[in-house]
Amino acid sequence: MGSGRWSTDVYSAAANYRAATGTSAFAYSDSGARKAHEALDPMNVGKRESRDSAEHPQSTPIAVLFDVTGSMGSVPRTLQAKLPQLLGLLTRKGYATDPHIMFGAVGDATCDRVPLQVGQFESDNRMDEDLARIVLEGGGGGQRTESYELAMYFMARHTSTDSVEKRGRRGYLFLIGDEMPYGTVKPKEVKRFIGDTLREPIGVEAMVAELQRSFDVYYILPSAASYGGDKEILGYWRGLLGQQVIELDDLDAVCETIALTVGLGEDRIDLDEGLADLVDVGSAAGASVAKALTPLGAVVRSSLTAGSAGTGNERL
Repeated sequence: MGSGRWSTDVYSAAANYRAATGTSAFAYSDSGARKAHEALDPMNVGKRESRDSAEHPQSTPIAVLFDVTGSMGSVPRTLQAKLPQLLGLLTRKGYATDPHIMFGAVGDATCDRVPLQVGQFESDNRMDEDLARIVLEGGGGGQRTESYELAMYFMARHTSTDSVEKRGRRGYLFLIGDEMPYGTVKPKEVKRFIGDTLREPIGVEAMVAELQRSFDVYYILPSAASYGGDKEILGYWRGLLGQQVIELDDLDAVCETIALTVGLGEDRIDLDEGLADLVDVGSAAGASVAKALTPLGAVVRSSLTAGSAGTGNERL
């Protein structure tokens, strides 16, 4: 997937129609849906693909998967409202070449009806359609854990990208949540929700290592979430991902944070340039983004300096 081009006019027309008719941007979920939309159901899907095309010859896959349990249920609504901001920074500001964006959602496979939803990699307004199909279940198990490891398994084994296969360049995966993954990928859950047969569980550390062959993985924890700022949760994720754990004090800044993180990773901007771009596009998120990404910006600068004699494909 990944054909076509994003149109802000099409997005605005759809938003105006919903406002005029009183229709929710998340009508599928708000209608009372209790199963994954067929377009986002991970069962037996094969591969979600990001492929080059004549329109997009150098595709950059960017996946955004978010927790939709408890206090995290507002994340997709925020993303949907600020999609033009995200696409504008990635494309008009040149942060990523030919971005293909995937949206998905994570819940708890031990108790939720819909613990995993995964859209396609898209370059046009179909990404907005995928967001609108997500079930905002609002459940969760209350154990400070959600099934991020199941999402990692899917992303590691059920995606295929030309960026990796043709150019040896990893894509980007952003996990947005406020809890920890379970310690293992469980064969019963994989069979039930994805359809694969596993002979034995996979430890979460091994799953992350496999996933990082294809994606630079970031975890974003909003401060306003139920476990925002929790030292145990932050420490756990930092043990898995190192410096690629981002604390965000304003959820409204999530799109800008994602865009600037990609721009830093692609070496298209430094943090000061990115913050200046936010001013230029009229975003008020600069202070939150600066606070969130200052530690990451320092690591990127160090990494790029250390890798300056390398192949040109080095990232974090």
